[in-house]
Amino acid sequence: MTTIALISSLAFALQFSSPAAVPARENSYVLGPNDRIVLRCPNSDDFSSTPIRIDEDGHVTLPFVGRVVLAGLTVSDAEKQLTAQLSKFMRHPEVELNVVDSHSQPVSVFGAVKNPGVYQLEGERTLTEVLAMAGGLRPDAGDTLKVTRRADSTAHFPDVQTGSDFTVSEVSIDELVRGSEAFADMEVRPHDVISVSQAEVIYVVGQVRKPGGFSMSGRSGVSVLQALSLAEGLNSTAAPKRATILRKQGKSGRVEVPVDLARILAGRAPDVPLQPEDVLFIPNNAAKAAGMKTLDTLLQLTTGMAIYGRF
Repeated sequence: MTTIALISSLAFALQFSSPAAVPARENSYVLGPNDRIVLRCPNSDDFSSTPIRIDEDGHVTLPFVGRVVLAGLTVSDAEKQLTAQLSKFMRHPEVELNVVDSHSQPVSVFGAVKNPGVYQLEGERTLTEVLAMAGGLRPDAGDTLKVTRRADSTAHFPDVQTGSDFTVSEVSIDELVRGSEAFADMEVRPHDVISVSQAEVIYVVGQVRKPGGFSMSGRSGVSVLQALSLAEGLNSTAAPKRATILRKQGKSGRVEVPVDLARILAGRAPDVPLQPEDVLFIPNNAAKAAGMKTLDTLLQLTTGMAIYGRF
């Protein structure tokens, strides 16, 4: 199974996770500033069902006990603490705390994911779970992702680069999803920034069975023959002798590199390595030699083409 498929399956599994697992996760949720909570105490009519916001200093003001600190406590610990404090004023108090809106545990996910943005952790979440929250990886995802974390929240896995105010950790996506490294599926923490790299891509257009863009992730390089294989071979109308590589030159220019694909296929010429963003164009055998205008038109089409991931 490919990395992309594995991430997608994780996203699917999370949508149908057992409801029985939810209370445990809520009980372990660490309260923070701007979270909105509801406190219920059947022993007292002084507690309203109206949500209360934890202020910027982490406090709430409650009947009997007054101003108390809840930020930094789990839901379970907050219930125990409030129960102990209320027991001074009533017999056998029962306290139930529920988080209505969580705003204190943001994590940012950017790069080659389907739905980049800011998500709330709402309890303990691993890296694979957060990627699933962001819709999973795009087909053009690269080989690695980086987790940027506040320096006061030490990471517990290798490949950490430390800055004055933050740490940056690089994780192999293949190792993460395949579970080949125990450290890879790390616990994500509030305010982490996850950046998924974008893979380098080559394009094959023209007279092939499967035109499109192909990710170079997981490969040391891609040659013309390998690209042709990814495109599932030539059509019967192809003119392999007049194949052309369109290669970037400078910021906006491109140059044409003629390729006699027929000689390469016959073993009479060496295979040609491709570079990232190369476009391999195989013209129709009934067409004239392609000029830059025709190739530019094809290049514009590549922006809307499907990008295929790892094979």
